[in-house]
Amino acid sequence: MGEDALEGKKTSMKIKGYAFYDWGKSAFETSVTVAILPFWYTFLFLEANGLTTTVLSKSISGDAIFSFSVSGAALLVAIVSPSLGVIADRRAIKMWWLKILTYVGAGATFLLCATPFLPLDLKWVWLMVMFILANIGLNGAGVFYNALLPHMGSDDEMDMISNLAFAYGYLGGGILLLVHIGMLVIFDYAEWVINFALASSGVWWYAFALLTFKHVPEPAIENEMDSLGILESTKLALREIKKTLSEVSKFKTLFIYMLAYFFFIDGINTVTALGGVFGTVVLGITPISLMVTILLIQFVAAPSAIAFTKLSERIGTKRALTISLVGWVMLCFGALAFAPLQMDSHEEYQIQFDWDESSEVYIVKVDSDTSEIAQKLNYEDHEFNEQSWADEWAHLLPLKVDDRSDTKRWLYFEQDMSGDDTDVPYERSLVGVESTEILDFLESLSESRFSASVNGGPINAEENVGIDHPTNLGDGVLDVIPETARDYVWEPLDIKVSWQFLILGLAMGTLLGGSQGLARSLFGQMVPETRSAEFFGFFGFFGKVAALIGPLLYGFMTVMFDSRVGILAVSMLILTGALMMRLVDVEKGREDAMMEDMGNRS
Repeated sequence: MGEDALEGKKTSMKIKGYAFYDWGKSAFETSVTVAILPFWYTFLFLEANGLTTTVLSKSISGDAIFSFSVSGAALLVAIVSPSLGVIADRRAIKMWWLKILTYVGAGATFLLCATPFLPLDLKWVWLMVMFILANIGLNGAGVFYNALLPHMGSDDEMDMISNLAFAYGYLGGGILLLVHIGMLVIFDYAEWVINFALASSGVWWYAFALLTFKHVPEPAIENEMDSLGILESTKLALREIKKTLSEVSKFKTLFIYMLAYFFFIDGINTVTALGGVFGTVVLGITPISLMVTILLIQFVAAPSAIAFTKLSERIGTKRALTISLVGWVMLCFGALAFAPLQMDSHEEYQIQFDWDESSEVYIVKVDSDTSEIAQKLNYEDHEFNEQSWADEWAHLLPLKVDDRSDTKRWLYFEQDMSGDDTDVPYERSLVGVESTEILDFLESLSESRFSASVNGGPINAEENVGIDHPTNLGDGVLDVIPETARDYVWEPLDIKVSWQFLILGLAMGTLLGGSQGLARSLFGQMVPETRSAEFFGFFGFFGKVAALIGPLLYGFMTVMFDSRVGILAVSMLILTGALMMRLVDVEKGREDAMMEDMGNRS
């Protein structure tokens, strides 16, 4: 027994070992999935192909390939999870499967760093394949890891154990992410640092998983069945799943909760998954602001998980979880009010034309935020064709052309991702350009997501802000909300959008610490121990299917209306799940689980 700094009371090594698995795997979920791999994959894809490549005679963008592949892998694991769970409930193989899938996940994460040894055309493919394998390992291991929860302690201890594990995960992932961000900034995103960060995430996951393997025993199974072949195991699994689905009346409370969970976890996962996209595209958040917010979420969520444990001890798991869900709905409504402040100086515009008195010509450049955000000119879901626009106005824009792909990108302020910092200026002199051309260019921005301003010279103080620029409000269905908040709150208090987004991160971290741990704990309290892997297989299935539906709803509403309507739709999912929680009788669910265990052990 030892004193645990996070939980504040004596915690067994078995429980600590269980929590350390979350500590380890969170490195993949934060450093790899959120912070590093998306931009590194995008860069390698662009280097090899440009904007698109051909798959089965179809021209497909890199992000589409990536999204379809990872979603397909997650869905595959979700489909087979209940079947694997059936077998794991009848044979002592939960820890065995956890180890095997951890080897797959952590090993694939480590091998992400092998891109320097591959030809250019294969680098992005390797990155995608290894990431898919890592996700299969992560999602598959998660089924058996969660299935261990009912065996870790009594129902009264479930909140503490589940939330403690999530707290370890937030803290462990946050610490390594802080190290990685520091290295990336210090070494100017050098390729070796990126690969080191990817490899160390795999090592971190595996190293702390060893503590789980050492201290968490395989749960005992009474009347363990003999080993079966693949065909016999498949038949048994399908037969038992069919039986489970016919037992809705027997486990009515549990199935009602699973349906409520489907709705609210759908909304929560959508907010966490698309929060970065909403921040960068809709609010204009810079990558460094996004990374700082991710760090804030990690370090706020850890103590919040413990705080929600204390709250659940006082008012019960169900009520504490419901409070967190109401908080998520309020967070979504709050996000509707966030808006960038209107630009009041020339330096805040993305594209800047400055008059040079000595040479009597305009010099054009982009601000540092634009050089980070818009490294390629392509937004295929916009009616405004940025690539054609860039072709037409290339003689007025600070662009560079990648000779291998003909992809136009903004000139960088820092060295480019390949480490080649030669001949990469961030501004250009517009020799021979007439003032009328610049005025025509400003007019061309009207349907874009860019802003431009002219300082000095014959056309001083002219500017234009595109309709899709983050500061341009008024054309959306719900824009009255952010407009009002900006006029009466954000601008009077001079709270910039980066600070607004940090507020969002603070709220998100606080609620994540309660909702995720308590949702898993409440399910664990109503699951029969003798069938934990089977039911947690369904739990994982519902979570993964929800993870696909939520973003689709957000995307559909965004296309039909705009991103803020998409956020409102997602909040309705969480609200639906919160209202359904009123139908969940936890004590009846616990009683049903106890009766099932008694029957299976007799």
